[in-house]
Amino acid sequence: MTGVRQRLDELVAEFADLDGREKLELLVDFANGLPALSPDYEARKSQEDRRVHECQTPVFLWTESDSGAARLVAEVAPEAPTVKGFVAVLAEAINGRPIVEVAAISDDVLDRMGLAAVLGILRTRGLRAIVARVKRGFAERAAAAG
Repeated sequence: MTGVRQRLDELVAEFADLDGREKLELLVDFANGLPALSPDYEARKSQEDRRVHECQTPVFLWTESDSGAARLVAEVAPEAPTVKGFVAVLAEAINGRPIVEVAAISDDVLDRMGLAAVLGILRTRGLRAIVARVKRGFAERAAAAG
């Protein structure tokens, strides 16, 4: 299995040569692949503060691990397919990879994907907050396992 950095590079490359409209369409394609929350996580959502408050879109994230392997569980409001698609891209890059690698992913993923220019400043701010939350969650897990 490839590492987080390599997998993220592969995903970034899928966006690199696309124009703005095509980038958004690809995000929507990824959004369709983000699984719905299980009943367990649906119940936890009302009991735990997992919302990314810096994001205008309702986004809920759980940074989980199983034997040191990362698993990002997320719910994103269906009316925000670009945000949901971005979270799905992160999950694709992260899931099954070592939590230590996930905690060290680059902050510039939006810029590398060319999304910052396409999505606007408010949405970009929210997506950066999602990346920060994911990194922080897995860094905490790595420290606890350490």
